[in-house]
Amino acid sequence: MARPPGPLLLLLLLLLPLRFLLRLAAAGRPCGPAGLSRDTVLGRLGANITLTCQDEEPANATVLWQVQEQGAAGAWGRQLAEGNTLLLRQLRYEDSGRYSCTVGSHLLRSLRLLVAEPPETPQVSCYRRSHDKDVLCEWPQQKKPSPETRAVLWVKRRFVAENATEQRCRYFSKARKFVCRVKVPPGTDDTKHLVVSTCVSNSAGGSAGKDKIITPSSVLKPDPPVNVTVEALEKAPQRLQVNWSYPPSWDPRFYWLRFQVRYRPEPAPTFVEVDQVTTTWLDIRDAWRGMRHVVQVRAKDEFGHGTWSEWSQEAMGTPWTDPCDLTSEMEPFSSQVPMEDGTYGVTLPPELFGEDDTDGAGGSVMESSTHPETSPYAFLVTGGSLLLGIALFVGIVVQADVVDK
Repeated sequence: MARPPGPLLLLLLLLLPLRFLLRLAAAGRPCGPAGLSRDTVLGRLGANITLTCQDEEPANATVLWQVQEQGAAGAWGRQLAEGNTLLLRQLRYEDSGRYSCTVGSHLLRSLRLLVAEPPETPQVSCYRRSHDKDVLCEWPQQKKPSPETRAVLWVKRRFVAENATEQRCRYFSKARKFVCRVKVPPGTDDTKHLVVSTCVSNSAGGSAGKDKIITPSSVLKPDPPVNVTVEALEKAPQRLQVNWSYPPSWDPRFYWLRFQVRYRPEPAPTFVEVDQVTTTWLDIRDAWRGMRHVVQVRAKDEFGHGTWSEWSQEAMGTPWTDPCDLTSEMEPFSSQVPMEDGTYGVTLPPELFGEDDTDGAGGSVMESSTHPETSPYAFLVTGGSLLLGIALFVGIVVQADVVDK
Protein backbone atom coordinates (compact mmCIF):
# COMPACT_ATOMS: atom_id res chain seq x y z
CA MET A 1 0.00 0.00 0.00
CA ALA A 2 1.44 3.39 -1.07
CA ARG A 3 2.23 5.96 1.60
CA PRO A 4 0.26 9.23 1.44
CA PRO A 5 2.30 12.31 0.42
CA GLY A 6 3.91 14.23 3.26
CA PRO A 7 3.00 17.83 4.29
CA LEU A 8 6.01 19.29 2.45
CA LEU A 9 5.07 17.59 -0.81
CA LEU A 10 1.48 18.81 -0.51
CA LEU A 11 2.70 22.34 0.05
CA LEU A 12 4.87 22.15 -3.07
CA LEU A 13 1.97 20.81 -5.09
CA LEU A 14 -0.13 23.77 -3.97
CA LEU A 15 2.56 26.38 -4.64
CA LEU A 16 3.43 25.24 -8.15
CA PRO A 17 0.03 26.14 -9.66
CA LEU A 18 0.05 29.44 -7.82
CA ARG A 19 3.49 30.24 -9.18
CA PHE A 20 2.33 29.32 -12.66
CA LEU A 21 -0.69 31.59 -12.35
CA LEU A 22 1.47 34.47 -11.15
CA ARG A 23 3.82 34.01 -14.09
CA LEU A 24 0.85 33.86 -16.41
CA ALA A 25 -0.53 37.10 -14.94
CA ALA A 26 2.83 38.77 -15.43
CA ALA A 27 3.09 37.56 -19.01
CA GLY A 28 2.19 39.76 -21.91
CA ARG A 29 4.57 42.52 -20.77
CA PRO A 30 7.41 42.36 -23.31
CA CYS A 31 10.09 44.99 -22.95
CA GLY A 32 12.16 44.84 -26.09
CA PRO A 33 12.94 47.02 -29.08
CA ALA A 34 10.16 47.95 -31.40
CA GLY A 35 10.07 45.99 -34.63
CA LEU A 36 11.75 47.58 -37.65
CA SER A 37 10.56 47.29 -41.22
CA ARG A 38 12.89 45.84 -43.86
CA ASP A 39 13.61 49.24 -45.42
CA THR A 40 14.56 50.86 -42.08
CA VAL A 41 18.17 51.44 -41.11
CA LEU A 42 18.99 52.12 -37.45
CA GLY A 43 21.66 54.68 -36.62
CA ARG A 44 23.16 55.44 -33.20
CA LEU A 45 23.27 59.00 -31.93
CA GLY A 46 26.68 60.60 -32.57
CA ALA A 47 27.90 57.74 -34.76
CA ASN A 48 28.70 57.64 -38.48
CA ILE A 49 26.68 55.57 -40.95
CA THR A 50 27.01 54.72 -44.64
CA LEU A 51 23.91 54.19 -46.80
CA THR A 52 24.36 52.01 -49.88
CA CYS A 53 22.20 52.45 -52.95
CA GLN A 54 22.94 49.17 -54.82
CA ASP A 55 25.33 46.26 -54.40
CA GLU A 56 27.10 47.28 -57.60
CA GLU A 57 27.45 50.86 -58.71
CA PRO A 58 25.58 51.55 -61.96
CA ALA A 59 27.93 51.96 -64.94
CA ASN A 60 28.02 55.21 -66.87
CA ALA A 61 25.38 56.73 -64.59
CA THR A 62 25.34 59.33 -61.86
CA VAL A 63 23.60 58.31 -58.64
CA LEU A 64 22.04 61.19 -56.74
CA TRP A 65 20.97 61.05 -53.08
CA GLN A 66 18.06 63.07 -51.71
CA VAL A 67 16.32 63.30 -48.35
CA GLN A 68 12.64 63.88 -47.80
CA GLU A 69 11.95 67.20 -46.12
CA GLN A 70 10.15 67.20 -42.79
CA GLY A 71 6.39 67.30 -43.31
CA ALA A 72 6.67 67.20 -47.09
CA ALA A 73 4.95 63.86 -47.71
CA GLY A 74 5.40 62.51 -51.21
CA ALA A 75 7.88 65.19 -52.27
CA TRP A 76 11.63 64.87 -52.49
CA GLY A 77 13.54 67.85 -51.35
CA ARG A 78 17.14 68.57 -50.45
CA GLN A 79 19.85 67.02 -52.60
CA LEU A 80 22.76 65.60 -50.63
CA ALA A 81 25.54 64.04 -52.67
CA GLU A 82 26.42 61.92 -55.69
CA GLY A 83 27.69 58.37 -55.63
CA ASN A 84 26.56 54.83 -54.86
CA THR A 85 27.15 55.38 -51.10
CA LEU A 86 26.21 58.22 -48.78
CA LEU A 87 28.25 58.88 -45.62
CA LEU A 88 26.52 60.66 -42.74
CA ARG A 89 28.73 61.78 -39.88
CA GLN A 90 27.88 62.33 -36.21
CA LEU A 91 24.22 61.50 -36.48
CA ARG A 92 21.62 63.66 -34.79
CA TYR A 93 17.97 62.96 -34.11
CA GLU A 94 17.16 65.50 -36.82
CA ASP A 95 18.89 63.27 -39.40
CA SER A 96 16.08 60.72 -39.14
CA GLY A 97 14.06 60.57 -42.34
CA ARG A 98 13.65 58.84 -45.70
CA TYR A 99 16.64 58.84 -48.03
CA SER A 100 16.44 57.93 -51.74
CA CYS A 101 18.97 57.33 -54.47
CA THR A 102 18.04 57.96 -58.10
CA VAL A 103 19.52 57.95 -61.55
CA GLY A 104 17.85 60.75 -63.43
CA SER A 105 14.16 60.36 -62.67
CA HIS A 106 14.45 56.63 -61.97
CA LEU A 107 14.23 55.65 -58.29
CA LEU A 108 16.74 52.96 -57.37
CA ARG A 109 16.20 52.60 -53.63
CA SER A 110 14.45 54.27 -50.71
CA LEU A 111 15.63 53.82 -47.12
CA ARG A 112 14.24 55.07 -43.82
CA LEU A 113 16.95 56.17 -41.43
CA LEU A 114 16.03 56.10 -37.77
CA VAL A 115 18.45 57.74 -35.30
CA ALA A 116 17.87 56.36 -31.81
CA GLU A 117 19.69 55.68 -28.56
CA PRO A 118 18.96 52.63 -26.36
CA PRO A 119 16.88 53.81 -23.40
CA GLU A 120 18.25 54.13 -19.89
CA THR A 121 17.17 51.65 -17.22
CA PRO A 122 14.36 53.17 -15.12
CA GLN A 123 15.17 53.89 -11.47
CA VAL A 124 11.62 54.33 -10.24
CA SER A 125 10.39 56.19 -7.17
CA CYS A 126 6.71 56.61 -6.28
CA TYR A 127 4.90 59.12 -4.10
CA ARG A 128 1.39 60.29 -3.27
CA ARG A 129 0.68 63.91 -2.35
CA SER A 130 -2.38 63.14 -0.18
CA HIS A 131 -4.83 60.39 0.67
CA ASP A 132 -7.28 61.42 -2.05
CA LYS A 133 -4.70 61.69 -4.86
CA ASP A 134 -3.37 59.10 -7.30
CA VAL A 135 0.11 57.65 -6.93
CA LEU A 136 2.77 59.19 -9.18
CA CYS A 137 5.81 57.15 -10.20
CA GLU A 138 8.76 58.82 -11.89
CA TRP A 139 12.38 58.35 -12.83
CA PRO A 140 15.01 60.81 -14.08
CA GLN A 141 16.85 60.74 -17.40
CA GLN A 142 20.52 61.60 -17.80
CA LYS A 143 20.06 62.26 -21.53
CA LYS A 144 17.15 63.29 -23.69
CA PRO A 145 15.41 60.11 -24.92
CA SER A 146 14.94 59.37 -28.60
CA PRO A 147 11.79 60.91 -30.10
CA GLU A 148 10.11 57.52 -30.55
CA THR A 149 10.83 56.29 -27.02
CA ARG A 150 7.82 54.72 -25.32
CA ALA A 151 7.51 54.34 -21.54
CA VAL A 152 4.91 52.08 -19.91
CA LEU A 153 4.04 51.21 -16.33
CA TRP A 154 2.14 48.12 -15.17
CA VAL A 155 0.54 47.80 -11.75
CA LYS A 156 -1.19 44.84 -10.11
CA ARG A 157 -2.03 43.59 -6.65
CA ARG A 158 0.58 41.40 -5.04
CA PHE A 159 -0.10 37.65 -4.67
CA VAL A 160 -3.19 37.94 -6.82
CA ALA A 161 -3.51 36.12 -10.15
CA GLU A 162 -4.80 38.99 -12.24
CA ASN A 163 -3.78 40.91 -15.31
CA ALA A 164 -1.72 44.02 -14.70
CA THR A 165 -3.15 47.42 -15.56
CA GLU A 166 -1.10 49.32 -18.12
CA GLN A 167 -0.44 53.04 -17.81
CA ARG A 168 1.35 55.18 -20.41
CA CYS A 169 4.04 57.49 -19.06
CA ARG A 170 4.88 61.01 -20.16
CA TYR A 171 8.28 62.63 -20.56
CA PHE A 172 8.77 66.18 -19.20
CA SER A 173 11.68 67.81 -20.98
CA LYS A 174 12.20 70.65 -18.47
CA ALA A 175 12.32 68.30 -15.49
CA ARG A 176 14.10 65.61 -17.59
CA LYS A 177 12.06 62.75 -16.20
CA PHE A 178 9.25 60.32 -17.03
CA VAL A 179 6.08 60.48 -14.91
CA CYS A 180 3.37 57.80 -14.70
CA ARG A 181 0.04 58.00 -12.90
CA VAL A 182 -1.26 55.01 -10.92
CA LYS A 183 -5.01 55.25 -10.44
CA VAL A 184 -6.20 54.67 -6.87
CA PRO A 185 -10.00 54.19 -6.86
CA PRO A 186 -11.92 55.69 -3.91
CA GLY A 187 -12.28 53.27 -1.01
CA THR A 188 -9.11 51.35 -1.87
CA ASP A 189 -7.35 49.79 1.11
CA ASP A 190 -4.20 51.87 1.47
CA THR A 191 -2.36 49.01 3.19
CA LYS A 192 -2.64 46.50 0.30
CA HIS A 193 0.61 45.84 -1.55
CA LEU A 194 0.95 46.74 -5.22
CA VAL A 195 3.59 45.57 -7.68
CA VAL A 196 4.79 48.30 -10.06
CA SER A 197 6.74 47.38 -13.20
CA THR A 198 8.17 49.72 -15.83
CA CYS A 199 9.51 49.41 -19.36
CA VAL A 200 11.14 51.93 -21.68
CA SER A 201 11.66 50.95 -25.31
CA ASN A 202 12.40 52.33 -28.74
CA SER A 203 13.78 51.03 -32.00
CA ALA A 204 17.29 50.80 -30.56
CA GLY A 205 16.37 48.60 -27.60
CA GLY A 206 14.30 48.14 -24.46
CA SER A 207 15.01 48.35 -20.75
CA ALA A 208 12.86 47.17 -17.83
CA GLY A 209 13.07 48.63 -14.37
CA LYS A 210 13.18 46.53 -11.24
CA ASP A 211 9.74 45.67 -9.86
CA LYS A 212 8.77 47.95 -6.98
CA ILE A 213 6.41 46.88 -4.19
CA ILE A 214 4.47 49.73 -2.60
CA THR A 215 1.36 50.51 -0.62
CA PRO A 216 -0.62 53.71 -1.17
CA SER A 217 0.00 54.74 2.45
CA SER A 218 3.74 54.04 2.44
CA VAL A 219 4.39 56.42 -0.46
CA LEU A 220 2.56 59.38 1.09
CA LYS A 221 4.70 62.48 0.68
CA PRO A 222 2.90 65.81 1.11
CA ASP A 223 3.88 68.95 -0.72
CA PRO A 224 5.82 71.48 1.39
CA PRO A 225 3.85 73.99 3.51
CA VAL A 226 3.21 77.35 1.88
CA ASN A 227 2.92 81.00 2.95
CA VAL A 228 5.60 80.74 5.62
CA THR A 229 6.04 84.06 7.45
CA VAL A 230 8.25 85.17 10.34
CA GLU A 231 7.17 88.12 12.48
CA ALA A 232 8.71 89.89 15.46
CA LEU A 233 6.77 90.27 18.73
CA GLU A 234 6.79 93.72 20.32
CA LYS A 235 8.93 94.09 23.44
CA ALA A 236 10.20 90.50 23.01
CA PRO A 237 13.81 90.68 21.77
CA GLN A 238 14.23 86.87 21.77
CA ARG A 239 10.92 85.76 20.25
CA LEU A 240 9.68 85.18 16.69
CA GLN A 241 6.20 84.18 15.53
CA VAL A 242 6.22 81.70 12.61
CA ASN A 243 3.02 81.04 10.61
CA TRP A 244 2.33 78.82 7.59
CA SER A 245 -0.48 77.15 5.64
CA TYR A 246 -1.34 73.65 4.47
CA PRO A 247 -0.25 72.89 0.89
CA PRO A 248 -3.14 73.24 -1.59
CA SER A 249 -2.90 69.53 -2.48
CA TRP A 250 -3.79 68.44 1.08
CA ASP A 251 -7.35 68.84 2.38
CA PRO A 252 -7.23 69.30 6.21
CA ARG A 253 -10.95 68.61 6.53
CA PHE A 254 -10.31 64.86 6.32
CA TYR A 255 -6.67 64.29 7.26
CA TRP A 256 -4.25 66.43 9.22
CA LEU A 257 -0.55 66.98 9.01
CA ARG A 258 2.11 67.32 11.64
CA PHE A 259 5.01 69.66 11.07
CA GLN A 260 8.68 70.12 11.76
CA VAL A 261 10.24 73.58 11.97
CA ARG A 262 13.90 74.44 11.73
CA TYR A 263 15.55 77.81 12.21
CA ARG A 264 18.94 79.42 12.67
CA PRO A 265 20.43 82.90 12.94
CA GLU A 266 22.23 83.78 9.76
CA PRO A 267 25.77 83.55 11.22
CA ALA A 268 25.13 80.01 12.57
CA PRO A 269 25.79 77.06 10.21
CA THR A 270 23.38 74.57 11.83
CA PHE A 271 19.63 74.57 12.41
CA VAL A 272 17.60 74.13 15.57
CA GLU A 273 14.71 71.71 14.90
CA VAL A 274 11.32 71.57 16.61
CA ASP A 275 9.31 68.35 16.13
CA GLN A 276 5.71 67.28 16.69
CA VAL A 277 4.13 70.61 15.81
CA THR A 278 0.41 70.06 15.18
CA THR A 279 -0.60 73.70 14.66
CA THR A 280 0.20 76.00 11.77
CA TRP A 281 2.22 78.38 13.91
CA LEU A 282 5.19 78.29 16.29
CA ASP A 283 6.47 80.73 18.90
CA ILE A 284 10.28 80.74 18.91
CA ARG A 285 11.52 81.87 22.33
CA ASP A 286 15.29 81.53 22.03
CA ALA A 287 16.04 83.72 19.02
CA TRP A 288 19.27 85.69 18.96
CA ARG A 289 18.86 89.37 19.74
CA GLY A 290 19.10 91.65 16.75
CA MET A 291 20.00 88.85 14.32
CA ARG A 292 18.09 87.87 11.18
CA HIS A 293 16.85 84.27 11.26
CA VAL A 294 16.19 81.72 8.50
CA VAL A 295 13.11 79.52 9.02
CA GLN A 296 11.76 76.49 7.09
CA VAL A 297 8.84 74.10 7.65
CA ARG A 298 8.04 70.59 6.37
CA ALA A 299 5.06 68.27 6.81
CA LYS A 300 4.12 64.61 7.27
CA ASP A 301 0.91 62.60 7.62
CA GLU A 302 -0.51 62.91 11.16
CA PHE A 303 -0.25 59.13 11.71
CA GLY A 304 3.34 58.95 10.50
CA HIS A 305 2.61 57.22 7.19
CA GLY A 306 4.99 57.83 4.33
CA THR A 307 7.83 60.33 4.42
CA TRP A 308 8.41 64.00 5.19
CA SER A 309 7.77 66.58 2.52
CA GLU A 310 10.57 68.69 1.16
CA TRP A 311 11.45 71.76 3.20
CA SER A 312 9.49 74.89 2.40
CA GLN A 313 11.08 77.95 0.90
CA GLU A 314 13.18 79.96 3.31
CA ALA A 315 11.49 82.74 5.27
CA MET A 316 13.39 85.52 7.07
CA GLY A 317 12.69 87.47 10.25
CA THR A 318 14.47 89.54 12.92
CA PRO A 319 13.35 89.81 16.58
CA TRP A 320 12.05 93.10 17.97
CA THR A 321 14.69 95.62 18.97
CA ASP A 322 14.22 98.40 21.55
CA PRO A 323 14.19 101.76 19.71
CA CYS A 324 16.26 103.25 22.57
CA ASP A 325 19.00 100.77 21.82
CA LEU A 326 18.92 101.80 18.20
CA THR A 327 19.07 105.50 19.18
CA SER A 328 22.07 105.00 21.47
CA GLU A 329 23.83 103.05 18.77
CA MET A 330 23.22 105.77 16.19
CA GLU A 331 24.21 108.82 18.39
CA PRO A 332 27.73 110.28 17.74
CA PHE A 333 30.31 109.63 20.44
CA SER A 334 31.56 112.71 22.38
CA SER A 335 34.80 112.93 24.32
CA GLN A 336 33.70 116.01 26.28
CA VAL A 337 32.99 115.80 30.02
CA PRO A 338 29.50 117.00 31.05
CA MET A 339 29.45 119.74 33.70
CA GLU A 340 26.95 120.24 36.50
CA ASP A 341 25.05 122.92 34.56
CA GLY A 342 24.44 120.55 31.67
CA THR A 343 27.09 122.05 29.41
CA TYR A 344 30.26 120.38 28.21
CA GLY A 345 33.57 121.64 29.48
CA VAL A 346 37.10 120.35 29.08
CA THR A 347 37.83 118.42 25.96
CA LEU A 348 39.82 115.32 26.81
CA PRO A 349 42.54 114.03 24.50
CA PRO A 350 41.55 111.04 22.29
CA GLU A 351 44.31 108.86 23.80
CA LEU A 352 42.08 108.34 26.84
CA PHE A 353 39.38 106.74 24.64
CA GLY A 354 41.62 104.55 22.54
CA GLU A 355 40.99 106.64 19.43
CA ASP A 356 43.46 108.08 17.00
CA ASP A 357 42.48 111.20 15.09
CA THR A 358 44.98 110.63 12.31
CA ASP A 359 43.37 112.80 9.68
CA GLY A 360 42.88 115.88 11.91
CA ALA A 361 39.16 115.96 11.11
CA GLY A 362 36.66 117.26 13.62
CA GLY A 363 38.84 119.94 15.18
CA SER A 364 37.11 119.75 18.58
CA VAL A 365 39.74 117.51 20.09
CA MET A 366 43.26 118.92 20.17
CA GLU A 367 46.33 116.76 20.36
CA SER A 368 48.48 117.40 23.45
CA SER A 369 52.01 118.72 22.91
CA THR A 370 55.09 117.87 24.95
CA HIS A 371 56.47 121.40 24.37
CA PRO A 372 53.61 123.90 24.88
CA GLU A 373 54.15 127.48 23.80
CA THR A 374 54.57 130.10 26.66
CA SER A 375 52.46 133.23 26.36
CA PRO A 376 54.41 136.63 26.52
CA TYR A 377 51.84 137.94 28.99
CA ALA A 378 53.03 135.40 31.50
CA PHE A 379 56.50 137.00 31.51
CA LEU A 380 54.99 140.48 32.14
CA VAL A 381 52.87 139.30 35.03
CA THR A 382 55.76 137.40 36.55
CA GLY A 383 58.16 140.34 36.20
CA GLY A 384 55.65 142.84 37.64
CA SER A 385 55.00 140.62 40.64
CA LEU A 386 58.71 140.25 41.26
CA LEU A 387 59.30 144.02 41.14
CA LEU A 388 56.36 144.66 43.46
CA GLY A 389 57.76 142.17 45.95
CA ILE A 390 61.18 143.75 45.89
CA ALA A 391 59.69 147.21 46.42
CA LEU A 392 57.71 146.03 49.42
CA PHE A 393 60.77 144.37 50.90
CA VAL A 394 62.87 147.56 50.48
CA GLY A 395 60.11 149.68 52.03
CA ILE A 396 59.92 147.43 55.10
CA VAL A 397 63.70 147.57 55.60
CA VAL A 398 63.83 151.40 55.32
CA GLN A 399 60.96 151.83 57.80
CA ALA A 400 62.73 149.60 60.33
CA ASP A 401 65.89 151.76 60.17
CA VAL A 402 63.92 154.94 60.82
CA VAL A 403 62.26 153.48 63.90
CA ASP A 404 65.62 152.42 65.34
CA LYS A 405 66.99 155.99 65.03
